[in-house]
Amino acid sequence: MDRGKQFVGQSPAILDAVERASRAAALSRPVLVIGERGTGKELIAERLHHLSDRWGEPLVVMNCAALPETLIEAELFGHEAGAFTGASKARAGRFEEADGGTLFLDELGTLSMAAQERLLRAVEYGEVTRIGASRPVQVDVRIVAATNEDLPAMAEHGEFRADLLDRLSFEVITLPPLRAREGDIMVLADFFARRMAVELMWEEWPGFAESVMDQLEAYPWPGNVRELRNVIERAVYRWDDWSRPVGEVVFDPFASPWAPKSSHRAKPAEAAAGTPAPVEIRPMFDFAAVTDLRAAVDGHERAIVESALDRHRWNQRKAAEALGLSYDQIRHCIKKHALNEGAEERGGGKAA
Repeated sequence: MDRGKQFVGQSPAILDAVERASRAAALSRPVLVIGERGTGKELIAERLHHLSDRWGEPLVVMNCAALPETLIEAELFGHEAGAFTGASKARAGRFEEADGGTLFLDELGTLSMAAQERLLRAVEYGEVTRIGASRPVQVDVRIVAATNEDLPAMAEHGEFRADLLDRLSFEVITLPPLRAREGDIMVLADFFARRMAVELMWEEWPGFAESVMDQLEAYPWPGNVRELRNVIERAVYRWDDWSRPVGEVVFDPFASPWAPKSSHRAKPAEAAAGTPAPVEIRPMFDFAAVTDLRAAVDGHERAIVESALDRHRWNQRKAAEALGLSYDQIRHCIKKHALNEGAEERGGGKAA
């Protein structure tokens, strides 16, 4: 397999998933790969193909969410000339292209019910019928499908065919999110950083500063390994001195005091569902006693931030998450209110 497309890690959670894929590879049975975005579902599909006896045949990839519903069936099963407007010549579908090999269907949960019905027949009988054709074509295709949806729940609600789910779930491999892969964050970070250092032609890899390692370990990684790779490669690229450990990392590349304000306006229903209710503040003093609004607001801000930091043992990353702030924002508050002095007195001051 391509060096750029390999599993890196040592946690039992990821090793178990990779081992299950390796065992299932030898059988030409359907496999479902479940996982959050960025967890490596396509890598599992490639492993299933390359370790099977189909490794010399095509591995055809189709993202079911990337096409409009009207084109999905034509892409999967092909069409004859004149089958619909714009079909000037016959075209083989992905099933025929993958004949003898593996068809990887990503974002399976987005398939329409009509496409699911035709897919069921292809899985059950090994035959597909082009749109506009009268006779089916026999194909020998191993199906690997991936999704981040809860397919059993969708089947219960009639949003996914239960019989198709039964056919596709001979083996189900659920990939762990990065936050559940104990010890793998720094292993992956070092792997991606060294590759980037080589690409930048650094004379050596100096490693990460301790504060950066703390931040990487504390971050929740909603985008999983794909997000980690971007963050690490950006940090190495922006670091100018290869003789010193990388001492700065940016999780949100869009964060900037000059970033444009969003012009998006949520619909009333969206706003009601997505906007948290305002917090009712009941001060312990009379409003009428406030003679300096700015000082009063600053005092409340300092007390709230300091309380959150104390609750999280001065782990700034976790305190920021608890308050709905970015890491840079809570760092600004700490500096603004000189809270670092209090951290030193407590023996804290952990950066992340």
